[in-house]
Amino acid sequence: MFLSELIPLSKSLAITQKNQKIMETEIIDLEDSYLRVLAKEIYSLHDSPPFDKSAMDGYAVRAEDTFGASSNVVKNLTIIDQIGAGDFSTKELREGEAIKIATGAPIPKGANAVLMEEYTTANGNDLKIHSQVTPSENVAFQGEDLKKGDKVVQSSDLIRPQEMGLIASAGYRKVEVYKKPRVKLIITGNELVEPSPKLEKAQTINSNKYTISAMIKSAGAEVEISQRRDNFDEVKEAILNGANDYDLVITTGGTAISKGDVVVDVVDHIGKVLIHGIAIRPGKPLGFGMVNDTPVFMLSGYPVAAMAQFDALVRQYLFKMQNMDYAPKIEKRIATLKIFSNLGRTDYVRTYSDDKNAKYILNRGSGIIRSMVQANSYIIIDENQEGVAKGDLVDVLFFDNMNWSK
Repeated sequence: MFLSELIPLSKSLAITQKNQKIMETEIIDLEDSYLRVLAKEIYSLHDSPPFDKSAMDGYAVRAEDTFGASSNVVKNLTIIDQIGAGDFSTKELREGEAIKIATGAPIPKGANAVLMEEYTTANGNDLKIHSQVTPSENVAFQGEDLKKGDKVVQSSDLIRPQEMGLIASAGYRKVEVYKKPRVKLIITGNELVEPSPKLEKAQTINSNKYTISAMIKSAGAEVEISQRRDNFDEVKEAILNGANDYDLVITTGGTAISKGDVVVDVVDHIGKVLIHGIAIRPGKPLGFGMVNDTPVFMLSGYPVAAMAQFDALVRQYLFKMQNMDYAPKIEKRIATLKIFSNLGRTDYVRTYSDDKNAKYILNRGSGIIRSMVQANSYIIIDENQEGVAKGDLVDVLFFDNMNWSK
């Protein structure tokens, strides 16, 4: 059924969540896992470190043999061996002895501390020490980081460099992750052309190609772009091919709140339109539907509206496709101007915010891309809130907090 009723953002989110798709998983090399989402929790296969090791270059000693040493009180020890990284010593330290040791090498039997090389002077096997250490000083103990059987990383965690290192330390070279969603972005509009220094009458540069494709990537997905004229059959073919070959289809243009716009008509013809028009500003002409069991988001052709629509609904959907919750941090700031809003509508107000105030309100037209460049955040006015007074605390969502690698 064709729809054209504005519905609240909360209801729109409920509809998209009811039709949420989750990606299948795949096993990949750990080195390729950066910013992928883990599909299974990981347990350590061994202790890390696997043995007591030196945390410094210096000398493995019995701490008791160093007590009282200082810059004014020199003590003497005898060097009996040397251990490099990847090597070990079979000798056991006794009173008055030391073993030269490299960072990461196993602590020899009998030693309980490492004295930094800076506090020593060596001459052959004779070692003069100018400082003391306490037991366990400069020693990294076996299992200090991980113990065999410890849970290392949770399922649905985003794999950052630190997770990669921890997974490697746990003994894994491969990991199971959720596949990246493959998104087909279809830009519609007879007037759209590529960037050029010269434009003919009625031509408009296709900026959505660049903004929306980058936003798709910022949500952890892959994207392929095509462009179609406002022609029913051309758009129909593109959406059908996208629905058959990709995990998600996103279109821009042809979504005004009236019957007769090509994109919405096509989805209504070949699939099912579940949303057409939501009570948000900017961006009310948003559509969502299903074609051959593939979700289709129909965004506005106006650049700022399309970006706000993406942030309001699509970004969350793409995160969840990879089984990752989307919960960007909402911060509080002081509004510096009065902002009008209507009950029942959610406003995404472009603003520049510092650490205290939402300083500049940039609530201008849906085609003013510069306003998004000047802004660094949205003030979000909830559908149950009727405007904001100057000096009110407001909810602010920073653009950087919404990205996949935040």
